[in-house]
Amino acid sequence: MFLAIENVLCPAEVAAIRAEAAEMTFDDGRVTAGRFAQQVKANAQAAPSPELEAVQAKVQAALMAHPVFASAARPRAMTRLILSRYRAGQTYGLHVDDALMQGVRTDLSFTLFLSDPDSYDGGALEIEEPLETRAIRLPAGSLILYPSTTLHRVSPVTRGERLAVVGWVQSWIRSPGQREVLFDLDRAVQQVHAQDGKTALFDTLTKTRSNLLRMWAEG
Repeated sequence: MFLAIENVLCPAEVAAIRAEAAEMTFDDGRVTAGRFAQQVKANAQAAPSPELEAVQAKVQAALMAHPVFASAARPRAMTRLILSRYRAGQTYGLHVDDALMQGVRTDLSFTLFLSDPDSYDGGALEIEEPLETRAIRLPAGSLILYPSTTLHRVSPVTRGERLAVVGWVQSWIRSPGQREVLFDLDRAVQQVHAQDGKTALFDTLTKTRSNLLRMWAEG
């Protein structure tokens, strides 16, 4: 499942992170790439610092509190977040994310865009699919969530600066198909409650969702 989630961060939060990033030191992004991905990775990422830790904590808290992200990802664990930066001429060639990072199985990948798309050219997240390649550039504060199993790239930036937070999730629900069923059930539960309140149908749907979670969640 590919999912664009709007307004994970509000404009003021995005502006504050960009201001903080402007004061940070950035290192060569290849230090966190796998053996073969290093050959095609040319970007920068924020070096460890108390300021970066504050940004990481702020973003992770926003993600965990966002109902759509929580419903779609069912996060059990998350890697340490990376604040990445691409400037003119920088890119990240075609690659697949490592299956294990920092002891976390990577089920889902995400990019949280921090730069307004009008402020830079290029820099699309391009995800390979059997029938087409998706090219994604979202508004600042919005996030794309997608399977870590996919081949993807970041096209070369030709103007401006592309700033983003990237990370990976290990889900309580390993199967993508099962995660999608539960995501659809969440939306159905919300819609039924909004329309009719706590009805017999609402109770049946919540019972079904809970029992599927018991069946599918990894202990």
